Amino acid sequence: MGLFHQKVVICLATLGPCLLREVYASSALSRRSMVVHESRTEAPVHYIREGPPHPETLVDFRIALTSMDRSGLEKALYDVSIPGSPLYGKHLSIEEVNSYTSASAHSVTAVTEWLTENGITNLKLESAVHDYLIFSAPVDVANDLFDTEFHSFVHAPSGKRAIRTLQYSIPRDLVSHINVVHPTTSFDLAKPLSISVSYGKRSSEISSLDASCSNTITPQCLQELYDIPTTPATQPSNRIAVPGLIEYWAQYADLQAFLERLRPDMPSNTTFSVETIDGGTNPQGPEYAGYEANLDIQYTVGLATGVNTTFISAGPNNTDGAALGYLDVVEYLYNMTEPPQVMSMSYGFQEWWLTPSQAQQVCDVYMALGARGVSLIFGSGDGGVSGAERNDTCTEFLPAFPGGCPYITSVGGTYSINPELSTNFSSGGFSGYFARPSYQEQAVAPFLENLGNTYAGLFNASGRGFPDIAAQSHNVEIVTGGETVYINGTSCSGPIFASMVALVNDRLIAAGKPVLGFLNPFLYNNTQIFTDITAGLPNAGCGTGGFNATAGWDPITGLGTPNFLKMLEAAGLSNDD
Repeated sequence: MGLFHQKVVICLATLGPCLLREVYASSALSRRSMVVHESRTEAPVHYIREGPPHPETLVDFRIALTSMDRSGLEKALYDVSIPGSPLYGKHLSIEEVNSYTSASAHSVTAVTEWLTENGITNLKLESAVHDYLIFSAPVDVANDLFDTEFHSFVHAPSGKRAIRTLQYSIPRDLVSHINVVHPTTSFDLAKPLSISVSYGKRSSEISSLDASCSNTITPQCLQELYDIPTTPATQPSNRIAVPGLIEYWAQYADLQAFLERLRPDMPSNTTFSVETIDGGTNPQGPEYAGYEANLDIQYTVGLATGVNTTFISAGPNNTDGAALGYLDVVEYLYNMTEPPQVMSMSYGFQEWWLTPSQAQQVCDVYMALGARGVSLIFGSGDGGVSGAERNDTCTEFLPAFPGGCPYITSVGGTYSINPELSTNFSSGGFSGYFARPSYQEQAVAPFLENLGNTYAGLFNASGRGFPDIAAQSHNVEIVTGGETVYINGTSCSGPIFASMVALVNDRLIAAGKPVLGFLNPFLYNNTQIFTDITAGLPNAGCGTGGFNATAGWDPITGLGTPNFLKMLEAAGLSNDD
């Protein structure tokens, strides 16, 4: 049954004057043919369904409207990102990207008419990367509007509650106009990659490290291993963005202590700027120290010498309907007139926790940022073939997100330096949602051919393979809360590589050349940049041994580990530039 909205005057003697209250009433006139738009079989892990919420509970909705020309934007992205293309490096302006991502006037009108005929009048059109129609509605109205039944779910570890559904429908005639509705089947998912923290030296598991870095990985180790320069960057326009979510906060005092001990050649008062969204903060003090935020800041400020680094703290007032500000962060960057040229992010989750439409919505924002010249770099995850976190009970391999998105660069993990070896927790595999992009076909096909029928049926052999590359991820030294700790996880490898990209960008800007932007076509066209990792530990999970490092690309170390000087050469520069 449809709904219409009317205003009713209610006089309450105990309150004096009459109150004007908006109510919803039923009508059979506005019902359209409905079709299921998104569904999931179960809520993500740790979410427990409690039952229906009070029918008058208000829920804030955002309907993401379909882009006018998504395929056109993808073509434009590759045109500016593939070396040798006539448009290589000619990144798009925000206005040019908007011409692809904005919704058509017809879509706005069609969806607005459906909502208003069902009594939704508090509508607002908002533009981020995509266009959204925003409104609030009581649960009972939303149940009828989306032909569903919303429930209250509780996240057992935190006690946080959310009103969600496992399936919703939209009018059949609006399927081409609506991409996804938040919050419906989306849950708060963002988490730091499952790094481990040690307050002592590592075990014999990594005793093969050579003597110069036998106990810890430090900036000096990485500079020697990957030929990363210590000379400061020179271009003030060159920036790295480091997002922080779920109350992981970066500490100035910890950075100073880190620099004093591990980068004594840098001024110890070198710092970072802070920007906040969604009510975010960045409180200071040992009790507020976040190992994830400190790791990300210390291995960008402390490795990308002289590059301006901005910590973006996302608070609890997120509007993306899922992922605790995950989407808000990249939309915030996109809306900047001049966004940072590099973003390093160490948060992720299992791909299946998102529906395909939700994953596509986030991935398309990465595409838009890449078209504007932003390099998006993520740790691949720490669960081996079981995805973002360790799982030995899964019955098929679980790809991590956003590793499977074709528009970001996913960084796996290594340990040891002589030789460098694959690590067992490095997430890698093949997306269940995104097809393998053309830029990696030549690299991935030989791996699959050599794999043969091993693990047949456990993964999507036609999916986008990840990670793309790898870097050190074991026993990486940081300071947090005033204490020295040692970190294991691809949360380490992501900012290490992001710092190298930022330093290459600095030389490019100084030479009057465009920055690298969306990296993957450049990386897969220049495999000589990398040291191929052909041995080490398999990335076990799901009750299997996982994949092995092997010659060429593999779903544990990608193309291998990077060399800065070779990156410069591939970018058309020399070390003298």
